[in-house]
Amino acid sequence: MAISAQTERTRPSELVRTEARALLELAIRLDGPMLAPFARATELVVEAAGRGNRVIVLGMGKSGLIARKIAATLCSTGTPACFLHPAEALHGDMGVVAAGDVVVALSASGETDEVLALMPALARLGCSLISLCGDGSSTLAQASEVWLDASVSAEAGELNLAPTASTTVMLALGDALALEVSRSRGFAAEDFAELHAGGRLGRRLARVSEMMHTGDALPRVAADTPMAQVIHEMSHKKLGMTTVLGAGNALLGMISDGDLRRLLERDGPNALAHSAGEIMNAHPVTIAPEAFAGEALALMEARKITSLIVVAPSGEALGVVHLHDLWTTARA
Repeated sequence: MAISAQTERTRPSELVRTEARALLELAIRLDGPMLAPFARATELVVEAAGRGNRVIVLGMGKSGLIARKIAATLCSTGTPACFLHPAEALHGDMGVVAAGDVVVALSASGETDEVLALMPALARLGCSLISLCGDGSSTLAQASEVWLDASVSAEAGELNLAPTASTTVMLALGDALALEVSRSRGFAAEDFAELHAGGRLGRRLARVSEMMHTGDALPRVAADTPMAQVIHEMSHKKLGMTTVLGAGNALLGMISDGDLRRLLERDGPNALAHSAGEIMNAHPVTIAPEAFAGEALALMEARKITSLIVVAPSGEALGVVHLHDLWTTARA
């Protein structure tokens, strides 16, 4: 079958532009007529989470797939949520909904039969209803405490039928709601780390204290240690540096491979006549034990160094993190 040349209208780039325009229209609405409803929706979710209730996100078909993603985003940003399939809810799964939960219902038309069939049961449970749909006069929108306008001027594609721009708008609106709720509830990077223990995000959010070389693996010498012993310690611990410590492991300074090279270039055969305290860098770059791996990596890259000394507020040297450890952790 012959395939005619694509027109400007059917080019993939134009399909993407259709969805981009829908997002821009959504952003304009959020700055205007949707500002107050969106704030109210955020308030309802924050209040529900504060009293121990959950967010129930539901939708059929493509809207259901978007609802699953919104529920997942809510959970990963600290707001308890779950997806409920409307058809399954009609056959027993309504048991996951508790009195006082907030329901976020997705329907492009606002007239999805399975979603509307749940309305009486949700009302009896005293659930607050937030709807994401494209028609403010629809049954779903009219039954909602808050209607968030997810309308689009056109779907992508010549047929203007398949849910494309509309599902993109629902997804963006759901993400915006989840993140605004998260911000309002004071959800911080520390909380995010607790919920993302695995995967790349979890590794980036690992604490420096979890990966530092400490105990016998920590290179350490005293200020009066002769250079021959300093070199031995650095070679034995294999981190390309050593800490110089005083009483109670107080950090006095640091000696790196670079410091040794510069010493040899300057003093030649007399280099070994020095002690650690004479050549150490008395102001090494340090980091707190509660810092994240990603933060440590960024600091090393910015300062062009390969090691950071982990120091307690008291000034005690707790350990050392090396660039290689962070590359495999924060960039994995």
